[in-house]
Amino acid sequence: MDPSKILIWNVRGLNSLSRQDSLRTLVDSSRSDIVCVQETKIAGISRRIILSALGSDFSDYVALPSAGASGGILIAWRHHIGVSGVQRVDSNSVTIQFAAADGQAWWLTCVYGPQDNEDKIQFLQELRDIRAACPGPWMIAADFNLIYKDEDKNNANLNRAMMGRFRRFINDLDLKEIPLQGRKFTWSNQQVSPTLVKLD
Repeated sequence: MDPSKILIWNVRGLNSLSRQDSLRTLVDSSRSDIVCVQETKIAGISRRIILSALGSDFSDYVALPSAGASGGILIAWRHHIGVSGVQRVDSNSVTIQFAAADGQAWWLTCVYGPQDNEDKIQFLQELRDIRAACPGPWMIAADFNLIYKDEDKNNANLNRAMMGRFRRFINDLDLKEIPLQGRKFTWSNQQVSPTLVKLD
């Protein structure tokens, strides 16, 4: 369960050749063994898309289809990575059980969190249910569309109730955050005076 071998990216649409080429370049340069992509915006991932975006070394994958032109999750892994075959696809996440070289099984859940506050409450319960069904080492990653501390946003427009729910979820499940390297935020609304947020 080496996070440095896992590439996690909100691609904001994998349905164009330029985005597929960008992902392929990133996969090749990072030498990642596991790739988690959110917001694919694709209703059905095909073998052609996998070859174009990841290369021939990635033939195994599990995907959550997009809902229209939004959402969608893909987890793919190289041939030599061991998997148990246990997987689940939920409303906002995809979970795979991998097997390490030493035989220790571990879980990876890739998420793309919803925007609506009511949906976020259900999303956090979905993640609690996944954890209950997946004992042992667990890594959960991707775009939560939630923050749990003030410094994860560059302005004071904060939903403290939702932040509290997310913080309780993190504490209840005893999760540890992998530090973000080289930047403070992961999302921008790309305005002249931008809102910057760490959502991943």
